[in-house]
Amino acid sequence: CFAGTKEMAFIYAVTSAGLVHAVTRSCSAGNMTECSCDTSLRNGGSASEGWHWGGCSDDIHYGMSFSRKFLDVPLKNLTGKSGSGLAAMNRHNNEAGRQAVAKLMSVDCRCHGVSGSCAVKTCWKTMSPFEKIGRFLKDKYENSIQISDRPKKKLRRKEKSQRKIPIGKEDLLYVNKSPNYCVEDQKLGIPGTQGRECNRTSEGPDGCNLLCCGRGYNTHVVRHVERCECKFVWCCYVRCRRCETMTDVHTCK
Repeated sequence: CFAGTKEMAFIYAVTSAGLVHAVTRSCSAGNMTECSCDTSLRNGGSASEGWHWGGCSDDIHYGMSFSRKFLDVPLKNLTGKSGSGLAAMNRHNNEAGRQAVAKLMSVDCRCHGVSGSCAVKTCWKTMSPFEKIGRFLKDKYENSIQISDRPKKKLRRKEKSQRKIPIGKEDLLYVNKSPNYCVEDQKLGIPGTQGRECNRTSEGPDGCNLLCCGRGYNTHVVRHVERCECKFVWCCYVRCRRCETMTDVHTCK
């Protein structure tokens, strides 16, 4: 029921990116016999600018190749017109996740020289933290592109007026509009947001304005009793006070 939605596009992309990240990191750590550091950069750099490649550069090429074989090959085995179109879109979203890891690669350097000077630098390529990759893909999710559910030779935009605009490798694609996650739908397995606890002061996804879908929220006071100000008494026991706090809890209507 969620096939082809922008949420599924994000799941495909972030799963593919996560596999690249995990495998590549494992290669660099020496935990796999099939790969190690990226050896293609050895003996390179710019001596005139005072730096050279060294250290252990992340071998993202192996990680991406592994991800393609593990995630894309099963999709290529799907047959039928509807299945093949959806599979092609899912392969694209897998690749978008991999491209995100590659795009956000950075160069780290370490200085060498007398008294901490930076006369010579050793540099290596490293992947960004996965949190940064996730934020990049979240932005792509929010700007995902709806495509035609009847692809001919290639994937193309649903809006005819925009079909001349090329689809980038990093773009996330979907065919079906998302269901309404705000309202409970047992057939689709959607619990809705009624009764969900929310943060009244947050502007993020946990905020009451967004999570409650404009329905408003209820506020009730919750009493917490816990042990506090505990001290060790010689000999030999712990003496504590009972502290009581009252907090406001907000739940969606």
